[in-house]
Amino acid sequence: MNEFDFKKEILSRSLDLKPFTIETLQVNVTKLCNQACLHCHVDASPKRTEQMNKETIDKCLEILSAHTEIKNLDITGGAPELNPHFDYIVKSAKEIGKHIMVRHNFTVTIDGNPQTGESKKYLPEFFTENKVEVIASLPYYQEYFTDKQRGKGVFQKSIESMGMLNEKGYGDESTELKLNLVYNPVGAFLPAPQQSLEKDFKEKLWQNYKLKFNNLYTITNMPIHRFKEQLERLGTYEEYMTKLVNAFNPSAAEGIMCRSLLSVGYDGKLYDCDFNQMLDMQVMNHVPMTIFNFNYKNLVKRNIFFDSHCFGCTAGSGSSCGGATAK
Repeated sequence: MNEFDFKKEILSRSLDLKPFTIETLQVNVTKLCNQACLHCHVDASPKRTEQMNKETIDKCLEILSAHTEIKNLDITGGAPELNPHFDYIVKSAKEIGKHIMVRHNFTVTIDGNPQTGESKKYLPEFFTENKVEVIASLPYYQEYFTDKQRGKGVFQKSIESMGMLNEKGYGDESTELKLNLVYNPVGAFLPAPQQSLEKDFKEKLWQNYKLKFNNLYTITNMPIHRFKEQLERLGTYEEYMTKLVNAFNPSAAEGIMCRSLLSVGYDGKLYDCDFNQMLDMQVMNHVPMTIFNFNYKNLVKRNIFFDSHCFGCTAGSGSSCGGATAK
């Protein structure tokens, strides 16, 4: 018997968590990354080779062009900038009028491509030209905690890269160039309240480095893959899951991202969210769904696949790619 039964939890509370739209197409274009973070649910690293090919990218763009309901293209990875067709998908999505978000890790601008050595120093200029909303991970405003989670030297590289974006106008409220930070706790904890943490980050980053950003998104560490393995090695997996279950918030559950988002894997397979993607929980509609048999009407009527990891999105103030979800 599964003591961490998410479906049982929502049934007991009479919650009907079905999709209501597909506002965002989140496309995972690669598992290659210049980092190998301890909490990474994608298991991304400099050794991964998976890349979305141009045929699949073109199909994503075709879907975006055909459906005005899908307003946002959310490009993720790995480090999405390491896909060889990254510039192409951004420019093409801009041409068809979509709002583009890129899940950026800051250090890729400094490190470049770990497999080819290709420089990525052009990224701040490229983001600016295409008015990309940059959503960048920064575990903390102090070096020790950031490097502990993401590796030695990551904090200083992140500060340098963030400064390059600020020079272009990113993070300045007087511009349209949005720079949002993502905070994951360092360890088996729920995030602190998003609003107060954002205030702290803004004060400290400005005070110490004269750096600006627009919003801070708090995201719960998901108990899957690399982070789950870490919890199991430490013997704290059951404890962490119990913490998530006990913090279940019906209001946060109502706002879960899979109700308005669809995730596309590097191979074109469709998933309810990026976490389900990493667990191979593919959307089914009599047959496995991919970007190549995409049907908007049927997908909006689908049943979302839930499992125990979904407690991570519904604990406390909730967690999503846009931060807290509780009303």
